[in-house]
Amino acid sequence: MSPSLPPVAPEVFASAVESLTTRLRGRLDAAVEALAGTPVITGDGTVRVRCGEDARVTLTPGPSGTVTDPGQAHCTCLLAPRCLHLAAVLGACPVADASAADDATPADGPADRARPVGRDRPTEPDRGPGGARGPDRTPGSDRTPGSDRMPGPHRTAGTDPRTDPDPDRPAADGSRAAPGRPGAGTEALAGSGRRSVHVPSADRIRAASGLWTAAAAVLSAGTAGAGAVLQAELLRAAHTARLTGLHRAEAAALDVVRHLRDERDPHRPRALTVLADALRELLLVTHRLRAADPDPELIGAVRRHHRPDGPLRLYGVCREPVVGPDGLGGVVTHLVDDDGHGYTLPDVKPGGPARARRAGTAHVAVRSFLSDHFRVSRGGLVVTGAVVAPDGRLLPEPGVRAAFAAGRPWTPPDPAGAGHIGSLTVRDVEVAATDGEDLLVRVLPGRGDGPVRLAPAHRHPFLAHTANLRRLGEHPGLRIRVVGRLDPDRATTLRPLAVAPVPGTGATLWLPDDWQGRADLGYDHLRDDHFPPDLPRPFEPVPTAATADDPPLWRVRRLVELAVVGGRRAAAEPSRDNDRHGHAAALRRSGFVTGAELAVTLGAVAAHRARDAFGRLAADDQDRYPAQWLATAVYLAGAEAALRRKFWRG
Repeated sequence: MSPSLPPVAPEVFASAVESLTTRLRGRLDAAVEALAGTPVITGDGTVRVRCGEDARVTLTPGPSGTVTDPGQAHCTCLLAPRCLHLAAVLGACPVADASAADDATPADGPADRARPVGRDRPTEPDRGPGGARGPDRTPGSDRTPGSDRMPGPHRTAGTDPRTDPDPDRPAADGSRAAPGRPGAGTEALAGSGRRSVHVPSADRIRAASGLWTAAAAVLSAGTAGAGAVLQAELLRAAHTARLTGLHRAEAAALDVVRHLRDERDPHRPRALTVLADALRELLLVTHRLRAADPDPELIGAVRRHHRPDGPLRLYGVCREPVVGPDGLGGVVTHLVDDDGHGYTLPDVKPGGPARARRAGTAHVAVRSFLSDHFRVSRGGLVVTGAVVAPDGRLLPEPGVRAAFAAGRPWTPPDPAGAGHIGSLTVRDVEVAATDGEDLLVRVLPGRGDGPVRLAPAHRHPFLAHTANLRRLGEHPGLRIRVVGRLDPDRATTLRPLAVAPVPGTGATLWLPDDWQGRADLGYDHLRDDHFPPDLPRPFEPVPTAATADDPPLWRVRRLVELAVVGGRRAAAEPSRDNDRHGHAAALRRSGFVTGAELAVTLGAVAAHRARDAFGRLAADDQDRYPAQWLATAVYLAGAEAALRRKFWRG
């Protein structure tokens, strides 16, 4: 594979797009797409891309491996530096992290450096709840539909209310954000007595307003219309936010651009759900900041690598196969520390599903330490000089030392049925029946909420998830402890990664001693001798598949995501057919009255475009549509979190 293009600072790409003429801007998207698969030549610290017969773009990254200055990008054509070739190559490069301009840190490993032109960023394994950031909001039943005021407390960054059954708990994704740098403008101190609030400065309010406007333009255009020019405007606004110290807003904007590029790239998996969540986060944060909300968590912090003060004692949890785009495959070993923070040890390289199957027992190296993923997942590590990425990845930086240590059993759920291991969810369940490849189970202790689903985390035939769930489904009444990730799109579905016996009952798994009390569903194969010979039949009748279906809240999600894909024009379509498909009626019948009203109002607002006396779109109209979409998306996130608490928590 050709070496990767280097990451580019947002302001460098934005400046290149701003220097183009209107005619060249209209050709920019096609120029970026034409570069897909173009060979990249590297040497002497430079990266060269040939863009036709008479044009060659040369990038010279700085010590951090990132292009952080316009002077580090050159083109040989006569129009340079205001040329289409330069802007297209910079647009094909991945977007640098917020801290790239401050930290002289090399890029993240060889997998990041081996990608052809047109692949926007390195593929990371599924990060679960910590990977997609979004606000934690309670359902908006106390809010009038269409209101632009978003009530509710702000969540801790790193917790996703769509997958976290308890969004009020502290973040447990292993992230360690360093304190942010002081903002460019001083904050006015208001209040008296014991409580004081920091009102955002005028510079920060202006920066937040600029980000809101750029994000609203992306939302109105949809993924098909949000090409390189709109991305550049959003990146320019993100850079302005960075200069004023709005770290959380800047990070959200960079996430939107990355997920938007993923969604537009036909060679990458769909990223619609995470894109919608990233847009919700960005619009919510900027909406509150431009309204001078004094909440200090809206400012955020620069996401940097974390170095613990002392040795890091970690315990293995399980192994998860990874099958990524561009032929990547491998394994991620999940670990947890004494405080419940999750960490990951990834091993993802080119090789596809075949490598993902082999990697479960492959060697794992942390500097001089050498072991294998099976042994680490069953045991543990003591890491000194550890370097941890914001998403919890253990990085093999110089000075890191690791030693093997004993493991420990999974943390059991509390008496109400709730439990967490890092960012993963732990539940005790009883097998009820099968539904195709899915397994219907009852969460213990029984609460009469009906069955929920266990769906294969990966359905590829090279991996063992589907076969193991089929084996478990052959034993109704079996009780198992499950570690998995809640499905972001279905409230009643858990995607299990590993299972273990439930202590104190005979109706559970009998696992070999060398498995040390757990089975990784992607790698270990359950056999007949792993099950008790005589299982008591469950007292309750076997449920039908229909009883485990999700409530109709998916209808709101479909409208929210339709607006992200098709833009304002697509969001207006449901209002024109007078609810022909019965979405609003179904929501009202199921008790989601607020969701129905928000969905209807969103369609009506999208369809109505107010104009001034000169026929131009009115300023309040440009704000009303994104505010209404945001109100609907915030309600959806809160309602989905409430449903997950109902189904997965006592």
